[in-house]
Amino acid sequence: MEYILIFISAIFVNNIVLSQFLGICPFLGVSKKVDTAIGMSAAVAFVLTIATIVAFLIQKYVLDAFGLGYLQTITFILVIAGLVQMVEIILKKVSPALYQALGVFLPLITTNCCILGVAILVIQKDYNLLTGVVYAFSTAIGFGLALILFAGLREQMSLVKIPKGMEGTPIALVTAGLLAMAFMGFSGVV
Repeated sequence: MEYILIFISAIFVNNIVLSQFLGICPFLGVSKKVDTAIGMSAAVAFVLTIATIVAFLIQKYVLDAFGLGYLQTITFILVIAGLVQMVEIILKKVSPALYQALGVFLPLITTNCCILGVAILVIQKDYNLLTGVVYAFSTAIGFGLALILFAGLREQMSLVKIPKGMEGTPIALVTAGLLAMAFMGFSGVV
């Protein structure tokens, strides 16, 4: 039951983008097309889950064991950077079209505060490895859901006439705010 609550909470109630405001850069930058948003969601889900596992193991068996907790942030950043490089190499070989579509945003996963934030939150919440993985994967699904919904809304907005002063970023921010308010409706669920 605990895992189900973590799953629902991470996706809907405490959505990493819409309620905790982590990962806004890719949320706004890669949300112009649904196809690109799906690819970015998959890449973030993979990196987020693997980074959480590796960061947890490094924290428990290296940093805590040798009293090096003060190196947590820099260690986690290095782990995330290495994993992103791995994803970039794999995507370049497996799906060149997705690699080109993601463009500059793929390296930005390295600096995506959502991934670093979740790795640190798993340690701060004192989750065990399995609970941390469930939380990380659920958070990735929540990130992907918000990103894909927002991309769909932005594709629909490109078909309608928007006042000149609201075109581009202003209407995107208003839409993101409305989407965040919609997700706030789930706050009584868990």
